[in-house]
Amino acid sequence: MLRLIFSLSALAAGLVSSSAFATPSVDGAQSARPTERGALMLAQEGNIDIYYDARGNRVLVDADTGKVIAIQPPGSRLDRRALRRQMRMQELGRAPAEDDDRYYLDNPEDMARFRRRQLEENGRVIPPPVDEYDPNDDNSVDAYPPAPNNDEGYATTYPEAPKSNTIKRQPLNEASIDPEQPGQGEVLQTNPDARPSPDTGGKATVDPSLSLGVRQDVAALQVLLDRGGASPGVIDGRFGSNVDKALAAYNEINGTSLKSTDQVGIQAALAQSGGDAFASYTITPEDVAGHYLASIPEDYSQKARLDCMCYTSVTEALAERFHMDETYLKSINKGVDFNRPGTMIKVANFGKLVSTPVARIVADKTKKEVYAYDAGGKLVAAYPATIGSADTPSPTGIHAVSRVALDPNYTYNPNINFKQGQNDKILTIPPGPNGPVGSVWIALDKPTYGIHGTPDPSKIGKTESHGCVRLTNWDARELAKLVSPGVTVEFVGGFSADYVAQQ
Repeated sequence: MLRLIFSLSALAAGLVSSSAFATPSVDGAQSARPTERGALMLAQEGNIDIYYDARGNRVLVDADTGKVIAIQPPGSRLDRRALRRQMRMQELGRAPAEDDDRYYLDNPEDMARFRRRQLEENGRVIPPPVDEYDPNDDNSVDAYPPAPNNDEGYATTYPEAPKSNTIKRQPLNEASIDPEQPGQGEVLQTNPDARPSPDTGGKATVDPSLSLGVRQDVAALQVLLDRGGASPGVIDGRFGSNVDKALAAYNEINGTSLKSTDQVGIQAALAQSGGDAFASYTITPEDVAGHYLASIPEDYSQKARLDCMCYTSVTEALAERFHMDETYLKSINKGVDFNRPGTMIKVANFGKLVSTPVARIVADKTKKEVYAYDAGGKLVAAYPATIGSADTPSPTGIHAVSRVALDPNYTYNPNINFKQGQNDKILTIPPGPNGPVGSVWIALDKPTYGIHGTPDPSKIGKTESHGCVRLTNWDARELAKLVSPGVTVEFVGGFSADYVAQQ
């Protein structure tokens, strides 16, 4: 009997050593469905008991039925977090697959799968996975094909650049200036844009003529207005009040209704009045030699010590000759050496001067414009002007031209004129285009007042004068040839000198 009992005890001990009767631990309630991919067969209600046998295996037992669900060796079992994720995905009816597009950042296997997919998409081949996952090594090799075999190891064929659909603007054929003035040099009917571009050292350059507000079509309009007797002042390619006033005067003089936006009408009028707006001019040795000053001092006493109020450069002289702003002349002739005889430049083709005699002049102080009428009362010319100022206003009423002087001296008398700087003595400033009254003086019957030129043509109509009527030198010279002593000059608008004196 004792032998039978001992045998049964030994048998029971053997069963315990080979079964899952060890220290129990509960992992919490889980639920899942059986899958066809070899996943765990879990209990229906998710009640799982986990045991560890003597060999270290992890044994999953259904708590309700007592059946062993799975035995996981120590080297292959998942951690609790991975197991919960796997069970959750089984609950959702899907098991994690190798090509799944969902990745969990806290799972090393997901991240390894994610990196392998990225490398495959970038053209890299992943060798078979190694036993241990190394997060610092992608275990990849370069799968790109080798470079072409040539001397330098680089490809020598490249795709053609896309063709541009940009429409190229055709250059205008330049017209000659008529009439040609003595000593002006030769004017050719050629295209100055055809000459070689200046060397810029390989650097990109910006055409100064394309700066803000400067337009070639505006310059063409200014040339047309100048040809029609309505001076825009300097030709500079900019819209402004001088252009607006000149356009209104042009329409009155010529009986037209031209608008600044009518490019077709402007081009047709240019063709009828002398051709293209710009022409080519060849610089002569006389242009370069001229009598030029290094600079013009501001102080009248220093001006009086000079022998002339001459130009300071070839560009200043040429700009005034062709009714242009000096900066604009340079901008449309970029890279040109103006001090070299034989150089061809692009200039305004302003055409013929007004030749109809003037019988009456109206100086409109409000509009800052001078209007010239013939004996029949028809407007024949108009010029932008600077007429007096609030401190030194111009006369009022009707006066008359007393005399005309070209290239006059200027007598500075602080006792009857304004005072300039600290100069309190009478000074005689020599003649020249850069003198205080420019190169023309049209004296009026009212002492110390007259119509004259200016050393700063670009400021006409935009600044103030000391009571006289100030025009550009070329406009004053044109008007001087149209008037004679006795021509009336009527001042209208604005404040008069008498009115200011009474205030």
